[in-house]
Amino acid sequence: MACWILNEKLSVLLLLVWLGLNLYLFIDTFHWYEDEDAYVYTRIMLGSTLAWARASATCLNFNCMLILLPVSRNLISFLRGASACCGGAPRRQLDKNIAFHKVVAYGIAVNATIHIVAHLINIERYHNSQSKEAGGLQNKLSGLGKRPNESYLNPIRTYETNTTGEVLTTIAGVTGVMITVAFVLIVTSSTELIRRSCYEVFWYTHHLFVVFFIGLIIHGTGQLVRGQTPHSLLLHNITYCKEHYLEWEKATQCPLPQFSGNKPVAWKWVVSPVVLYICERIVRFWRFQQEVVITKVVTHSSGVLELHMKKHGFKMEAGQYIFLQCTSISPLEWHPFTLTSAPEEDFFSVHIRVAGDWTAALFKAFGAEEKTFKELWMLPRLVVDGPYGSATTDVFHYGVSVCIAAGIGVTPFASILKSIWYKSCNPNTVLVLQKVYFYWICRDPSTFEWFADLLFLLETKMVEKGKNDFLSYHIFLTGWDENQATHIALHYDEKMDVITGLRQKTFYGRPNWDSEFKQLAENHPSNSIGVFFCGPKNLSKILQKMCSSYSTVDPRGVQFHYNEESF
Repeated sequence: MACWILNEKLSVLLLLVWLGLNLYLFIDTFHWYEDEDAYVYTRIMLGSTLAWARASATCLNFNCMLILLPVSRNLISFLRGASACCGGAPRRQLDKNIAFHKVVAYGIAVNATIHIVAHLINIERYHNSQSKEAGGLQNKLSGLGKRPNESYLNPIRTYETNTTGEVLTTIAGVTGVMITVAFVLIVTSSTELIRRSCYEVFWYTHHLFVVFFIGLIIHGTGQLVRGQTPHSLLLHNITYCKEHYLEWEKATQCPLPQFSGNKPVAWKWVVSPVVLYICERIVRFWRFQQEVVITKVVTHSSGVLELHMKKHGFKMEAGQYIFLQCTSISPLEWHPFTLTSAPEEDFFSVHIRVAGDWTAALFKAFGAEEKTFKELWMLPRLVVDGPYGSATTDVFHYGVSVCIAAGIGVTPFASILKSIWYKSCNPNTVLVLQKVYFYWICRDPSTFEWFADLLFLLETKMVEKGKNDFLSYHIFLTGWDENQATHIALHYDEKMDVITGLRQKTFYGRPNWDSEFKQLAENHPSNSIGVFFCGPKNLSKILQKMCSSYSTVDPRGVQFHYNEESF
């Protein structure tokens, strides 16, 4: 536990700050509405649910201010570059931007629930205040506004009013329903199951955030909650008058109280992030207009499509990712893919595996299923947004880095290892990185096809430079049939591996992570080791646990810093 806190201390601190700010805003607003003289008469009708509704509204505004910031890709990339001199911890927090986005969404969900329930109770209490059983003062307050020069406090004007119909005809009611429906659709479509199986549903419903923010800004203009005006408070002695409400207008110290609604404040909270996000979308639109030239298309036997592209002014770092759009498939959908090329190459590339309707349509559009490829000029138009920084770009900042990939999750490390190869070829380049451990877990032997050539080149180059120990790679094959097993057994004693053609033999089965991390800790007893992973969530949890278990509390000992590639 101590090691986990040591590794995640900044994440824990930021979470506590966020929770603390929410708690402070809630308690401060709650006490203000419970104690403020302007709302004495409002509290007589509504009780404490007035404070519950307003406190949750403040927290809603605060979280709605934050929700767009983690998904502003260009802002995150800028902050990532600005934090390059601050060590790895701030950058690791920026890599958790989507996790923070989800946490803020949960905060919105909790406060929205409190806000809705409290206001439903408030409406019912407003309605009941019109009944004869409510009592004298409540009847007196509910009757205000029926004569000229009077302002009302109770928005429900008669006991016969249909409260549901009344709510749905007000600005606050209509926008409240609009906000709630939009938010529910956004949250429910964001579940792991829907994102994996029906990405388009997730993509389209997430754009209901436009409806959500428009509704949020308009919502407060309904001014449903009303309080006594400052001028009325000076003339109307509340302490005396609330006990002598029958003397209102008769006694000079008890003129009729005047009421007004709260001015809308939600726009003040969200205007800055909304403007920032609009700028973000303008940048993306500008990139949308830029031409992308496809220079090469390769289909691998493992069902992977390789695309080489060029774009004017495109500059990348190893391990970064881009968003691709194919306008002939969908004019709105963008999908993230890690770059597999190195910055030193004169093109940029991605490797795409079929994993849904969009990628299947892309394969078909590029003629990957046909025997002969289409001419390059006949290919559909691709649009590129990016590149953007990711966790794996920090590989070069550690003396020792451990790169772990599962299946197609190897793509970010293709770029990293290519860049290492180019840097090793350049005698003027000094690498901070002194040791790389590379683990690749794969189910299908054909998947090794396109990546084995890169490993072979890197392996050869390190031997030439006398750096045999620079790269230690461990390839694990988890699936094979009987014929493949026989072939492997017959050629096992050969110098080169029968599967990959490399000097390092392929392992069969899954790695024992306990023994692997124990060995890493023994090999580097006083190092900060960067662990970088791209693959499924269940394996990510195991690796994160390993990093915490084998890190020492003593900062002079071995420290494993976990970095996960996520979009």
